[in-house]
Formats: sequence, structure tokens, C-alpha cells
Amino acid sequence: AKSQAEQLRSQITSMRDEKANGQLPEIVAERSVKSPGAMPRCRRILKGHFGKVYAMHWAGDSTQLVSASQDGKLIIWNGYTTNKVQAIPLRSSWVMTCAFEPSEARLVACGGLDNLCSIYQLGQPQVMRATKELAAHDGYLSCCRFIDEHSIITSSGDSTCIYWDVDRGEAKMNFDDHGGDVMSVSINPQDPNVFVSGSCDSTAKVWDVRTGRCTHTFPGHESDINSVSFFPSGTAFGTGSDDSSCRLFDLRCYAELNQFGNDKILCGITSVAFSRSGRLMFAGYDDYNCYVWDTLCSTGAHVWQLQGHENRVSCLGVNATGQALCTGSWDTLLKIWA
Repeated sequence: AKSQAEQLRSQITSMRDEKANGQLPEIVAERSVKSPGAMPRCRRILKGHFGKVYAMHWAGDSTQLVSASQDGKLIIWNGYTTNKVQAIPLRSSWVMTCAFEPSEARLVACGGLDNLCSIYQLGQPQVMRATKELAAHDGYLSCCRFIDEHSIITSSGDSTCIYWDVDRGEAKMNFDDHGGDVMSVSINPQDPNVFVSGSCDSTAKVWDVRTGRCTHTFPGHESDINSVSFFPSGTAFGTGSDDSSCRLFDLRCYAELNQFGNDKILCGITSVAFSRSGRLMFAGYDDYNCYVWDTLCSTGAHVWQLQGHENRVSCLGVNATGQALCTGSWDTLLKIWA
């Protein structure tokens, strides 16, 4: 059986190599491509946290966002007016991730070194207690993302992802093919049954919640993958890694399409996100910068460098309308660029 499996693997590899007849930059080099437009500028600064900002996530309305900091607070902001809508004190200040429920915007979730995913209901006079605490992971909670009001995906340092029923507070399905801490998950924007995860085993895996199985495994990175983000079309996804490169993988051809990085950038990437069209890939780096890459580019040079933070850019996200980018940093600030 082992030799049969090895034979099958080599057959699959050779078939994939045959089909890998070119990368995006080679194809684009033959065509004239429009320039990406004007560089975004910092339009708003959100001040209010007293500790390092570890995570942020936009609401579905593209105006509100949630941020999580090691000052032990979740803050709901209005990104347009910079007002704080609500501040939620957390039982554990060691928070690593937060998420806004995209459709109704009535729930936020967070988690971290307490191994729990805590879900809070918004709009109540005084939110003191979590409405639900989802407990099943044996390691820290690295990332959580709502599919809808009733279900959420979490990833953990115990090398697994879990698909939860929020109403019952029960784990519906476990995904445990990774060989290292799972650092990030991203839900397919066109098909909520599919999500991608990035792990310290340096692979990204695509999963289907209907079967509970891994449908694709993408090797290529040389170190931990810290962040994954689906392409707006749902047919590809981007990754950011400690090997100081970002990569673009396509599900249809089961291959790496492009790689972003150069010899001058030697630090790790904490977070990645795409513009609404998918033309631009935003990446937050340990060197206090956010670099913007052209997904069609073949030169290895970034399009823009968004400077302004005074410490590591720990998180970033583009809102649903594609009009604003928010970056969060260990300097305690969140900045909105447009």
C-alpha cells in the first residue's frame, strides 16, 4: 500500500508539473497593464488602546470595525467618524484574534492564550460577559472568522481548525491534517462552505466543511505561514510568511501563480489582504511598514510602502466596499488608509 501511495504521489506531481506551463508575471509581460492608480494616504487615526493592537476586522457595513489589544479591551469603532461605539472588557488580556459577524453585525468574537473563542452580543447597554464561550481547543486560539450568525471557524496552536455551531456552543467538525500550529483562516467569499488555513508546517490547506476533508494542500513557503486571505473571486488566495515572502496560489490550477518579496525585505509578514478587484495585495510587516504588491507584477518591486506606524504592523484588512484599508500596530494605533 505504501509503494502504491508513493507511485500515485509521483504521478500526481508529474501531472502537475506538466500543467505548470507558466506563472502570472510571464503571461502579463506580454501585455500592457494599467498602472494601479494613486497611492493611498492615511485618512484617519483610531486612538484609544493602551496596549499593543493584535487584531482587527471590518464589519460587513464597511464602516464599523473591531480591534483587540493586549490592554484587555475589544473596541468597536466607527471608522468614518473615529468614534468608539463600544468597549468590551475581556476576561483574558492575552488576546490574539477578533472577528466581526459579517451579515448582521450583531456579534463579535475573540480569543487567544485562554484557548477559548468568546462571542459577545453587541448593542446591549453593558456588555460584561461573553454570550458564548466555545471551548474545545487544546492550544491558543490564533484566528476566528464567522461564516454567518450561526457558525464560526477557529484555528489554534493545537494544529487543528474547528467548525462551530454558535447557537449551541458545540463543535460540529474538526479539521486536523496540519502538522504544526494553524495561524490563520479565511472563508471563501463566494462559497462559505470552503475555507483556507495557513500553518507553521509551512503549508496552506483548503477545506470543505460539507465533507470535513482537506481538498488542496499548497507547499512552497520555507517558514511559518502567519496569514492567509482569499482572493475576491474565491478562486485563489494569498499567504504571508516568516520567510519574508507573500505568495498567490490558485485553486483551479493547483499551483503558485506569483511570489512577492525582494532581498531588501528580510522580516516576516504578519497579515495579508486584497483590494476589492484583487489587483493589489496589502501585507503588514515586522519592520513597521505595510507594503503593497501588484498581483500582476513580475519585477519583485512593491508598488507602495505605507509608512507611519512606530512598531510592528500586526494586522490589516480591507473593508467590503474596497474603499478603505485599516492597519493595526503594536504602537497601539489603528490607521485607515484610502
